[in-house]
Amino acid sequence: MNAYDFTFCNQRLSALPSGALWWPARRLLCVSDLHLCKSDRVARRSGQMLPPYETAETLARLSADVARTDPATVVCLGDSFDDLNAALSISDKDAETIATLQAGRDWIWIVGNHDPGPVEFAGSHLGEYSALVLTFRHIAGAGPDISGHYHPKHGIPGAGAARPCFMFDESRLILPAYGAYTGGLHATDPVIARLFGPKPCAILTGRKAICVPVRPSGLRARSGRSRGNRP
Repeated sequence: MNAYDFTFCNQRLSALPSGALWWPARRLLCVSDLHLCKSDRVARRSGQMLPPYETAETLARLSADVARTDPATVVCLGDSFDDLNAALSISDKDAETIATLQAGRDWIWIVGNHDPGPVEFAGSHLGEYSALVLTFRHIAGAGPDISGHYHPKHGIPGAGAARPCFMFDESRLILPAYGAYTGGLHATDPVIARLFGPKPCAILTGRKAICVPVRPSGLRARSGRSRGNRP
């Protein structure tokens, strides 16, 4: 799968090139910030028309990850839809894809800041979810936790544009945005940097997941509070 295997809080995890996180010991697949039906929300609020293909593209990538890993549990870390009205506008075909993915699995929708949970879809709708030593939530809080929200991105200096990335240290792991139309916040941006200690790492997504250090010169020490709410 060209994944990058690493240890977080004594748990062996895999960062998949797609931006999904795989926890093999629990057969748990985690994705964050799908922002499904974003083109609908943008058209509704601004009148700007975007090609309405991002939902199918995002679900196709998720379908491929589910097929590869065969998870018992899927956790969606919030902002699964761009807003609740967007959830209501999903096509019958895309809704059927979601239902197919959910069949026979525990499916957990974590509440995000864009959506309080797509309540018309099956599954559990939770503020956060804990398993063993790990807590899954939308916005990083008191660690150790696994979260999303910030859409981190990073790159290899001199090797092209920044890519969506996982970002982690000894007590915090932030997933990249999984949605096709999502932007990103650079890993050295102070809004993200203050959440981490002095030596975080980024795992870049793409054809192969690659782990690179985040240069300490671009970071500030963690303040102990998660401030900032840009994405």
